[in-house]
Amino acid sequence: MAVPLPHGLDLRRPLLALLATDEPRSGSFLARALDAAESEIIAGVDQLRALGVDIAASPEGFRLNAGRRLELLDADAIRAALLDDAAGRLQRLEVLFEVDSTNTRLLGRPGPPAGFADAALAELQNAGRGRQGRRWISPFGASLALSLGWTFGDAERVDSTLSLAVGVAVCRALGGLGAQGIRLKWPNDIWFEDRKLGGVLVETRTGGGAAHVVVGVGVNLHLSAESRRQIGPLTGALGGTSGLAALDAACPSPLSRNALAAALLTELLRMLTVFERHGFAAFRDEWRSLDALQGRPARVLLARDAVEGIARGVDEDGGLLLEHGGNVDKFIAGEASLRLIRGEA
Repeated sequence: MAVPLPHGLDLRRPLLALLATDEPRSGSFLARALDAAESEIIAGVDQLRALGVDIAASPEGFRLNAGRRLELLDADAIRAALLDDAAGRLQRLEVLFEVDSTNTRLLGRPGPPAGFADAALAELQNAGRGRQGRRWISPFGASLALSLGWTFGDAERVDSTLSLAVGVAVCRALGGLGAQGIRLKWPNDIWFEDRKLGGVLVETRTGGGAAHVVVGVGVNLHLSAESRRQIGPLTGALGGTSGLAALDAACPSPLSRNALAAALLTELLRMLTVFERHGFAAFRDEWRSLDALQGRPARVLLARDAVEGIARGVDEDGGLLLEHGGNVDKFIAGEASLRLIRGEA
């Protein structure tokens, strides 16, 4: 249970910023730096621990005990790293410490003007969502959760293939940062070595012929044993914790979270501009080249049934093609889920 700070102060983010060093910080030092009482510092430390932040205490003071340097999200750093005209298209960039869901936050607002976007990122999500209502857990300081809002003037331009195009944009961003071996699993998963590295959630609100679309992306950068323990029960269909991957395994050197956020926003903005004009056709061949299950044994899970066969990619409408019993059947996202049949690939 979170510990409320006296006087309603929220010292969590500035306290973390001071603790994100190689040297321990005494309670008196932290109190002076934040113009707070030492009792408020202790309460802040307790609150951060309750949120899963590993803070060690010693006679010398407090320090993060994460085994790696913590990088907090920074709106200025993200904007400075945006490429092309992405900075000009990004109307609003909001970096929050804690939120229920970045997707929910943007969906609750009016859509941005045509050609512009709103973005929200958070260190902590209390109610992050994945596909089909599943919960999405973002380990503190070791993942990235962002949402991007965009307005399509013609709601008919938006369909289920948008999430496939988002996957292509994510792969472009990760590849541009040096990640190797990133693949896609129909319809919403980002994969590395046949394990889930991240996910995509696209939500839409329509009205007056237009569509306010919010694109949510979650990516694991690093997974500690504790993070795997928390997420594992939610990934049973993927084989427990063995079904999880993190970006640090796919990159030759550690990535900056802020650089990753900027790369994702840049590629998503590029993708949305092209998708609005040309639809999935502009991304279909690239998606097929990134398909992790192409030509491999797979199982399609339906509401009351399951079908096994060989995955044959997607058609022009983004539907999954599965060869079985001498036929090739099509399955639609939202009605079906796809699983790799392990051990037979």
